[in-house]
Amino acid sequence: MNFVTGKTTSVRAAERGEKRARRAVKGSPEGEAGHEDLPDLTLTDRAYQQLEEMITTLVLPPGMVLGEQNLVQRLGIGRTPIREALQRLARDGLVVVMPRRGILVSDINVRTQLRLLETRRVLERLIAQLAAERSTKEEREVFASLAQDMRETAAASDELAFMRLDRQFNDLIATASRNEFAVRSLESMAGLSRRFWYQHYKQAADLPLAANLHADVCEAVARRDVEAAGAASDKLVDYIESFARKTLDL
Repeated sequence: MNFVTGKTTSVRAAERGEKRARRAVKGSPEGEAGHEDLPDLTLTDRAYQQLEEMITTLVLPPGMVLGEQNLVQRLGIGRTPIREALQRLARDGLVVVMPRRGILVSDINVRTQLRLLETRRVLERLIAQLAAERSTKEEREVFASLAQDMRETAAASDELAFMRLDRQFNDLIATASRNEFAVRSLESMAGLSRRFWYQHYKQAADLPLAANLHADVCEAVARRDVEAAGAASDKLVDYIESFARKTLDL
């Protein structure tokens, strides 16, 4: 079953995994001092996640002009969180602020994607190895659960569940790496990569293979196997690059 007709088992697994991932990446108790600001931050995060998913799944297609008021009504979230979410999306390259024209969803370009992958390969390997070395016991438990959810998604060939799990995977492995400089360099690429995947996967991708390759990285991190985590990351990027090159012939 796809996301248009209803939730599959793997979508529900993705939602369970998102709750586990949020628990694993929560900040330290010191962050509770600013609890009065938490509702606004949460609304901004929610607006960002919803808009990012709508853009990466092409519900909001490239070239579409986005109006703040329309998004406020569509998401049921206030103008300030929407504006802050759009600023984050602009930094990620998913939207472009055009003076006197508004905010446009950015275009998709395969050659840009290939250049992006040159950088991703190095950063992905480093982050996977650091996560295997530095992750906490709770984080490793979540990685093991994510691996299981990814394999369920592979068996179901469920595209929406995979997109959600991929975002959870990216968030968790970034946190577990404990290297904000590598993460900052990589985080702006995640949405662009997911959107490129979503545009072309029906013609060129092997979704079960992609999900299983993600699961391999998760399992290596869960075992604290640094060498295996780096190797699994390289295999994953090898596949993503081959997928991108296939789209040149479409």
